[in-house]
Amino acid sequence: MIFKDYYRILGLESSKVTQDEIKSAYREQAKKYHPDINSGNNFSEERFKDINEAYKVLSVPASKRRYDRMWNSNVGKKQKFEESKREEGSVFSNFFNMFFGEQIKKENKINKQKTPIKGENIETEIDVSIEEAFYGQSKKISLRTQNGKMKTFTIKIPSGIRNGEKIRLLGQGKKGENGGKNGDLLIKINIKNDKKFALRGIDLYTDLCITPWEAVLGTKVSIETIGETIFLHIPQGIQSGEKVKIQGKGYKDGKGGRGELIANVKIMIPKVLTKEEMKIFEKLNQISKFNPRTSME
Repeated sequence: MIFKDYYRILGLESSKVTQDEIKSAYREQAKKYHPDINSGNNFSEERFKDINEAYKVLSVPASKRRYDRMWNSNVGKKQKFEESKREEGSVFSNFFNMFFGEQIKKENKINKQKTPIKGENIETEIDVSIEEAFYGQSKKISLRTQNGKMKTFTIKIPSGIRNGEKIRLLGQGKKGENGGKNGDLLIKINIKNDKKFALRGIDLYTDLCITPWEAVLGTKVSIETIGETIFLHIPQGIQSGEKVKIQGKGYKDGKGGRGELIANVKIMIPKVLTKEEMKIFEKLNQISKFNPRTSME
C-alpha cells in the first residue's frame, strides 16, 4: 500500500499541530496551488486536490487520530509513501478511499438511517370569490394522495385573507422518514374578480353606469357595496372615466378598517330611442353650441 504524508503536503513538519495551524497551512498551500493562479499546470491541479484531501482528513480530530495511528504503524514497516497518485478523474486518491471511503459511506448510511427527515410539503391552490374572502368561510377540496386515492380536506378561509396568501394544514403533506414529521399542505388562495367588483390591494373597483342626462343634470344613484346598498351623489357635468371614491367600503385592511370603493363612471348612450326621445336629441343638436372637439384644442 502506498501512503500519503498529509502533513508534508500541507507544509507542516510534524503531526503535533493544532487545528488552527492546520487551517492556516491549508489556506497558504491552497492559495499557492489554486488552479485559477496556475492555469494549465497539471502538477498544480493535482497538488491542489491533494491539499484539499489532506485538509479534509486532518481538519477533523477523529479522522486525524485515525490517520496518525495508521501512519505510525506503517512507517516502521518501511511502506512506500506518495504525494500525488490517484485514478484519473477521481476527487480523492486510492489511499483516501481505501482507509476513509468505506468509513465515510458507513457513517453516512448510519446517519441517514437514524436522522429524522421531515416529509416534503405539498402545494396547491383554490379560487374563491371576493365576498367569500371578505366574510371568510369553510371550503372542501379533494386531492389525490401518493397511493392514488382521493382525500377530502376542509379548510377554513379566514375573513379578510389577502390574495395570494397560503393556508397551511400541518402534517397533511408527504410522510417523513426515520420518524420525521410529515410535511404540510399549503393552499394558495386566489381571489377572483367578478362582474360586480375587482380587487386591487384593499380597494374595490366597480363600474357606475349613468345616462347622459344624469351626467348633465346631476343625480343621486344607488350603488352596491359588499353587504349593503348605499346612495351616491353624482355632481352636474361629471365625465365618463371620472372616479368617485367612497371611503370605508372597500376590502378589509387587516387592522379593523377597510379600503375604498372606487366607482368608475361610464356614461351610457341608449342604442334604441323612442320618436319623442329622438326629437329631443335632434332639437338639442340644433340649439347646443357645445363642441367637445373644439373644447379640447
